[in-house]
Amino acid sequence: MKKIRCPKCDEAILFDESQYAAGRILVFECPECHKQFRLRMPSRPLGGELPDEKGKEPLAVLVVLENAFHYKQEIPLFEGENKVGRYVKGTQANAPVKTVDPSVDETHCIFTLRRVGGQKVSVTLRDAPSNTGTFVHNELVGVGERVAVEDGAIITIGATTMILRTEKNTES
Repeated sequence: MKKIRCPKCDEAILFDESQYAAGRILVFECPECHKQFRLRMPSRPLGGELPDEKGKEPLAVLVVLENAFHYKQEIPLFEGENKVGRYVKGTQANAPVKTVDPSVDETHCIFTLRRVGGQKVSVTLRDAPSNTGTFVHNELVGVGERVAVEDGAIITIGATTMILRTEKNTES
C-alpha cells in the first residue's frame, strides 16, 4: 500500500500500487475536498537492486524516510561523487530526491564513495554548500568539511531524513 497526499488539503489517501502497470497515469479524487489530481506510476522501481544506465552496480543506498513532503525512496549511490538534492528538471544532482520540500536545495550535499580493498566501501560526505545545512546524527557538517559516514548513518537535509546503507544484507 502506498500513501499519497492531496495537493490541496494534504489529506492522506491509500492505494495499492501493485495493481497498476509502470508508467500508467492514475487520477485520484480527494474524499475530503474533492480535488482531482493525477499521479504517474514510476516506470522502473527506485532502489539499489538495478544497475544504472552505464551498467554499474551501486555501492550504497540512501533510504529517504517518508514525511509530509515525500514518500519513502531508495536512492542508489555509485563509486565517485553522488550529488544529492531536490529533483527538478535539468538538475545537476545525479542522485536526486523526489520531494517538494523547499528546504532541500537542488544540489544539497555530495557523497563520495570509494572501494577500499575487496568489498569495503569508504563514504565521505560534504555540504554542497546548501542554504539549510547538512547534518549527520544531528551534528552540522561545516562548509568545506568532509565527514566519514558509515552504514546506518542518519543524514538530514532540510526536513528530509535519510539512512545510509552500505551493506547489501541490511534491511531498511
